[in-house]
Amino acid sequence: MYWEFTADRPIYAQLVEALQKRILSGVYPLGSSMPSVRALALEASVNPNTMQRALAELEASGLLSTQRTSGRTVTDDERLIMQLKERIASGYIEQYFREMQSLGIERDVAISMLISTTRDATPPQTINFNSTTNTPEEVS
Repeated sequence: MYWEFTADRPIYAQLVEALQKRILSGVYPLGSSMPSVRALALEASVNPNTMQRALAELEASGLLSTQRTSGRTVTDDERLIMQLKERIASGYIEQYFREMQSLGIERDVAISMLISTTRDATPPQTINFNSTTNTPEEVS
């Protein structure tokens, strides 16, 4: 899995965000065991102490818990997951409005643009795979 870091923020904070997104998107499913600190640190090419700090923060937030004999596990609290998704999504929405404002576009116009864009978006095509001919087929 790919890890990308920027120089403008602490690595551990970026690790927290990346791990949160992986949990929220199901890469690490609810109730599942997390890889070890060393395995995650190796995968992300970071110091194990930095990864440990990020995991400790996720534990403090309730996303992870530690079992003495079985390591860390992802929470199975669906309500907590939903709240975190909503909080992160709200941040993205506010960022959108800040960027639009920096272009001189008022909030109500930005909302109209967003609605127009989603209305004009074409739905993705569904494609089935024909097992007899081993070719993709478009579904109408």
